[in-house]
Amino acid sequence: MKRPLIAVLTAAMLCGPLASLTAHADDVRSRMIRFGYGLNENSNQGRAAKLFADEVAKASDGKLKMRTFGAASLGSDDQMQNALIGGAQEMMVGSTATLVGITKEMAVWDTPFLFANEKQADAVLDGPVGRQVMDKLEEKGLVGLVYWENGFRNMTNNVRPINTLEDFQGIKLRVMPNPVFLETFKLMGANALPLPFSELFTALETKAVDGQENPFNTILSSKFYEVQKYLTVTNHVYSPWIVTASKRWWDGLSKTEQGIILEAAKKARDFEREDTRAEATKALAQLKEQGMEINEISPEQVQRMREQAKPAIQKVIDTVGEPLFEQVQAELSKTGN
Repeated sequence: MKRPLIAVLTAAMLCGPLASLTAHADDVRSRMIRFGYGLNENSNQGRAAKLFADEVAKASDGKLKMRTFGAASLGSDDQMQNALIGGAQEMMVGSTATLVGITKEMAVWDTPFLFANEKQADAVLDGPVGRQVMDKLEEKGLVGLVYWENGFRNMTNNVRPINTLEDFQGIKLRVMPNPVFLETFKLMGANALPLPFSELFTALETKAVDGQENPFNTILSSKFYEVQKYLTVTNHVYSPWIVTASKRWWDGLSKTEQGIILEAAKKARDFEREDTRAEATKALAQLKEQGMEINEISPEQVQRMREQAKPAIQKVIDTVGEPLFEQVQAELSKTGN
């Protein structure tokens, strides 16, 4: 007996692409994902987090629901990292500098004057060496997905414009509680003081410190122009952020779910970098409008500072190992200028 044509076609479809799509859909279950970050919702970080959540929802037909928590409402970077390792939180984005105590190889991104521009940073971070450093996190219970951008760090102070290496002498400078940052600015001649970011504005206002260093966006959003006069474009360190997931949680996802989240993270990365760079250009103009005196250091003086920072760079090499540092240098040589 002949089977009706519709039955034959239906059977063929169920064994072909339609069956594949059905299997794909079955690989995605309803899940809630808590995604934490440190800045507020209106920041570049917040805007990228929202896009990330939207992309995950769209690609999973709403099954993967990402809830974003800004303004450090789930804790500091350190606290969130520990929550991910323990499986108490699913995902976050934070500074690579705070991961150095967990994975020493992350210290390579703290190298003073490592990148000359964003093109170099993108090429190295998104390339094989960037991936290699991220993969080290898995030994510690974290999964690295992509690098976002915090940006190049620049200096502000109330004492004098920084035009030469000698101008750093005696300035009380707040730096992140990070050994390489402390060593770098001590070598420059500054009185480098570690201080939590949450205490920085008050310290500048009360003149407990003379200056600080951060990307333009942070200088503007934190209103440091109210308590700082001089801004010097040093670009002394490029600061990446990194999107991480709890390995304990990630390993429980299907390959399809992992793929959806990773692709969404890449889209959010591209958006975040473009947004951050556009915002940095606007921020610099706005800081000038707010009355800050802005100057750039000459290439000759930058080279002097790089030479002066060599012992701090050696500390990085001693921490991460010469092979990794040489790999980064080899990748940089491919990018040109």
